[in-house]
Amino acid sequence: MKRFHILTVLLMLSWGISAQNHFDVVVVGGNPGGIMAAIAAARQGKTSVILERTRHIGGLPVNGLGATDIATREATTGLFMEFTTRIKQYYADRYGEHSQQLKDCSDGFHFEPYVAASVYQDMLNEHKDKITVLLMRQFDAENQNISFRNGRIESICILNRENGEKETYRGDVFIDATYEGDLGAAAGVPFRVGRESKAEFGEPGAGRTYEYWKSLPASGSTGESDNAVQAYNYRLCLTNDPDNRVLFPKPASYNRDEYVSLIEDVWTGRNTQRAMLKVTDEMMEENRRHIAAGNQTKLPGDSWGIRKLSSMVKLPNQKTDGNNQHAAFISTDLPEENWPWPTSSWEWRDKFAKRLKDYTLGLFWFAQNDPELPEHFRKAMLEWGLAKDEYQDNEYFPRQVYVREGRRFEGVYFFTAKDALPVAPDKRPPLHANSVTASHYALDSHAARKRETGRVHLDGFISYPTAVYTVPLGVILPRNVDNLLLPVPVSGSHIGFSTLRMEPCWMALGQAAGIAASLAIDDKVAVQDVDMPKLQELLIDQKATLIYFRDLRPEDPDFRLAQYMGLRGYLPGWDANLQGAVDEDTLQEWSALCGFKPRAVPGKTSRLEVLTGIYKRLRQ
Repeated sequence: MKRFHILTVLLMLSWGISAQNHFDVVVVGGNPGGIMAAIAAARQGKTSVILERTRHIGGLPVNGLGATDIATREATTGLFMEFTTRIKQYYADRYGEHSQQLKDCSDGFHFEPYVAASVYQDMLNEHKDKITVLLMRQFDAENQNISFRNGRIESICILNRENGEKETYRGDVFIDATYEGDLGAAAGVPFRVGRESKAEFGEPGAGRTYEYWKSLPASGSTGESDNAVQAYNYRLCLTNDPDNRVLFPKPASYNRDEYVSLIEDVWTGRNTQRAMLKVTDEMMEENRRHIAAGNQTKLPGDSWGIRKLSSMVKLPNQKTDGNNQHAAFISTDLPEENWPWPTSSWEWRDKFAKRLKDYTLGLFWFAQNDPELPEHFRKAMLEWGLAKDEYQDNEYFPRQVYVREGRRFEGVYFFTAKDALPVAPDKRPPLHANSVTASHYALDSHAARKRETGRVHLDGFISYPTAVYTVPLGVILPRNVDNLLLPVPVSGSHIGFSTLRMEPCWMALGQAAGIAASLAIDDKVAVQDVDMPKLQELLIDQKATLIYFRDLRPEDPDFRLAQYMGLRGYLPGWDANLQGAVDEDTLQEWSALCGFKPRAVPGKTSRLEVLTGIYKRLRQ
């Protein structure tokens, strides 16, 4: 034992590792998934370090994504719910219980970037004794930056961007919370980039796809696989408050030719909505004359002013979350040019980030100033600008590219569209007994290619509704590394990943990763072998929802029982209906599931009473 200790110390010294650089959990990436992983581990008594490449933690929610993307708000709870609750409380405390700001925060789901940053920091500060946050620490996905022994990562090498020095960090468990999947790639976990064919998994919207917005198939679709990556953009914090507005500057690299197609789109009203199916050339020419007379567009599905270029969701204090305009041929997305991002160096990524910033600023400057656009369109555009109380160290512009999709790993479980689609009308998607969170968002992908002549929309722009689904632990587990977790670059197809890739789900998977890491350390097992029931119990302790019921919330006294029984198939419906009387058919189904006949009188004994008896006996 003593000889082993000496060898370990010598190995640490050879890698330049000090005792201060050893943590229970090493988290690469300070986005919300990484933050929640560290917090969840801290609550289990574990130390962690968050290694963040930039000068700011928080990822996209502190960089413009202020309108939370989730279809059913109650589906994802746990630490994500703590985050939204704190957001709401911030606005109530600062502006009052009857303030417009509190109303506009939409129960904590809509927020200003600096408020999100403050809340994340507060959550981390509560665990200062367990969590170390180091900024300007860059991990490069190269083999020499990772050390292995017996299928486990022992240490990783990080570039300190402040002084140019290399630093080494050793841990018991490592967590890849990067949007790109850099750590997992360096660890040799198999991954995919690009789009699977429609034939591979039979998924809607897979492969090369052209559709009217939204989801009306059009000609040109082949469903073929390719290396195309859905477009990235910046989520912009915009305002029309003259006291807080900075007009878009003209970038030095401005190229008018990139934006001229917008001129005809504005004058004719051409857009990508399904309403265009009934629009004729004559209608567009009539719209041109209508606009020339000083009016706004009247073409079906068309928008005017800022909304022609950007979707707009209201945030507190007269701000908006400005995203790509899905019904536009040209907006803040920049397709095709981002394809190399997932597997490229940070040198390349930084160049693209600058290119994307200049492209975005140039687009809005063009829309506000180009003389070939209608004067009243330009005037409407000039009402809007960047919020000057945000990103003051970055010219009021977001610091983080919206990396919608990087590497997608091939893990213990590979998530596809079928995992998010109901098995039958009004039914749930397939139930995963080893669920670590419920979640809900559409199968949603942005464009993979720029505008093509004769196409009704950009290739790859799709959206298909889903139902609230369960997410198995296996999507964050690699098959070939015993102490690595992947809560952000998860395992799934392009279409399957397109619904998991929302920050609420990433926060929930980060929370699961933090607890799983802690259990692996305590029980001295590989992350693939953690005690699943114990993991789920601890998640429920932290008010996580593992299976969603419309009539139950985490604070309800019977929530734990419903989660346990629901994941075991006893409550397949959307409502638990615990107070209702059990019927004969249900009693027989439950008897078959548990292997014994519970004492109950059909039509009289409550479902809760029967389930409680089964629950107690199963847990003996």
